[in-house]
Amino acid sequence: MSNLKNQAIGLLEELGVEKWMKNIQVMGDEIILDIVSHSPAMHERKRLEQALKAAFAEQLPQANLKLNILIETPEKPQEIKGNEIPGVKNIIAISSGKGGVGKSTVSANLAISLQKMGFKVGLLDADIYGPSMPTMFDVEGAQPHSVQVDGKSKMKPIESYGVKLLSIGFFAGTDQAVVWRGPMAAKALNQMIRDAHWGELDFLLVDLPPGTGDIHLSIVQQIPITGTVIVSTPQNIALADARKGVAMFKMDAINVPVLGIIENMAYFTPAELPENKYYIFGQNGAKNLSEKLDVPFLGEIPLVQSIREAADIGRPAALQDNTPVSINYEKITQNMIVSLVERNDTLPPTEAVRITTMAGCSAVKK
Repeated sequence: MSNLKNQAIGLLEELGVEKWMKNIQVMGDEIILDIVSHSPAMHERKRLEQALKAAFAEQLPQANLKLNILIETPEKPQEIKGNEIPGVKNIIAISSGKGGVGKSTVSANLAISLQKMGFKVGLLDADIYGPSMPTMFDVEGAQPHSVQVDGKSKMKPIESYGVKLLSIGFFAGTDQAVVWRGPMAAKALNQMIRDAHWGELDFLLVDLPPGTGDIHLSIVQQIPITGTVIVSTPQNIALADARKGVAMFKMDAINVPVLGIIENMAYFTPAELPENKYYIFGQNGAKNLSEKLDVPFLGEIPLVQSIREAADIGRPAALQDNTPVSINYEKITQNMIVSLVERNDTLPPTEAVRITTMAGCSAVKK
């Protein structure tokens, strides 16, 4: 480091402004100083510039000294966490790093399982570019009506099988492609969140699009997510993207607790060979990943034709009582609730959302 640069840094330390220094370069007898202003006000910035120039001229009066001070205003930190949705106690995001792993099908069946347990449930289809909930809940063509709430007009979610639903699919035709840039998609999502009257809900599930993009950031900025569930198949390609999804929610700027990972399409059992399991996409991939990332493993869902058929006809498979599929989804939902309770027990009392009962009961309290 040059002597002139050392002297310049020493002078900044004497003035007590070294913490504002962004960059300093010395080229011959010229000092280029980037410094962040402590105030966005023009007169304050000018005062700082004049004070620095005067100090450098007095303390470092070398011949042909040229001083160029670039003053910037620091960016305001972006507020990540949004406001609560009135009446909604727990918000759980269902996410996947990769498309095609069955995330929306899992979201629909988790919502049904929670509703069957006695909870009040809402489901927000945040997959703006590929909304599927209207089909899965047999409400294609339905359109939300407006209701007056405290003198304001709000959207009333569509209700199907006891679950309140909102989806961009209610506002776009079945053959209409949603071709929007990120800001427009985020605005539409915000309207479905803020301009809706969800009423009292124990759980609001948010079916996110695959990947880690604008919609995910918009969600965590607009509403405080209680926790997220990651859905993946066992194959390495899906697991690599699932790992990225977990990493996104664990970022310091986002910091949304991961309630666990669900392994979908875990294995296939043909009807004629009920004792056999064929691991088409690999074995225990998501389970092993959860152990590596130190997040709960919520359970595995086999590749079952009836789950796909039920989704296609708009009647989620978890609706049927005492079937292997519905029992499996019930266990996974219970595991998710257990993980949520453990997560909430680590929060400060003023923020904690505590579930005081388990399956079959409906008392959810803050």
